[in-house]
Amino acid sequence: MTEPNHRNAAIVGTVSIADYLFPRIHPEGWRFVALCAAITLLLGLWWVPLALPGLVLTVWCLYFFRDPPRVTPHRAGLLVSPADGLVQMIQRSPPPPELGMGTDPRTRISVFMSVFNCHVNRVPADGTVARVVYRPGRFLNASFDKASEDNERQAVRLALPDGRELAFVQIAGLIARRIRCDLREDMAVEAGARFGLIRFGSRVDVYLPDGVVPLVAVGQTAIAGETILADLNAEPGAPRSGVIR
Repeated sequence: MTEPNHRNAAIVGTVSIADYLFPRIHPEGWRFVALCAAITLLLGLWWVPLALPGLVLTVWCLYFFRDPPRVTPHRAGLLVSPADGLVQMIQRSPPPPELGMGTDPRTRISVFMSVFNCHVNRVPADGTVARVVYRPGRFLNASFDKASEDNERQAVRLALPDGRELAFVQIAGLIARRIRCDLREDMAVEAGARFGLIRFGSRVDVYLPDGVVPLVAVGQTAIAGETILADLNAEPGAPRSGVIR
C-alpha cells in the first residue's frame, strides 16, 4: 500500500457509522455474553424484576468486548497506542528482563484501561516479532508502578524496519485474570493490527527506542490504533506537557 502524497490523505477501505454504533464483538467475549444471558433468563423465570440486573450485566459484557474499527495513521515511523485508556505514566525504566533487551532504562509509556474501555489491543508499529514471553505473577492494581515488575504479563519484543527495537507489554490487573496474545515469533505485523486483549481491566506498557520522544502527555486519553505515541523519524525535542481545559 502506497502512502498518499496529496494534501488530504485518503482512508484505505471504508468505515460506516453503523460499524461504530454496532461494532463487532471479540470472539473471546461471546461465552461471557451467553453466560450473562442465561443467568438473565433464569432470574426472569424465577421472578421477572430480577431479570433487570442480569440484562444490565449482559449489555455491559457486549460493551466490554466490543471491537470497533480504527483508522490507523499510515506513515513510516509512526508508533500508535496499543490500548484504549489513560496515559498514566511516562518515565524511564528498563524493559522486562525476559526480552533480552538489556538493563538500560528506556522511555516507557503506560496506558491504563478501565473496565469501561475497549480492551482489544493493537500492534504499535510495523515490524517483525522477535520474541514473545509470558511470565506469571501477581494481580496488583494495574495503576501501581510496581505492576510492571510484579504482575502477570505478556511481553513482546518487536524488530522495526530501520533496525531499532521496541517492546510492548500486556499487564494483568486487580481483576484481570486472562491475557490473550495471538503473536508468534518471526511474525510480520503492521501498526494498528489486532493482536489480543486483556480481560476486565489492566494496562499496556510501551518501551520506546533510545532517543525517541513521546508525542503524548500524562493524563491524555489514548485510542488503540489511532493515537500517535511517538514518531521514529522526528527530530529530538522536549517531552510534551498537557493542559486541562
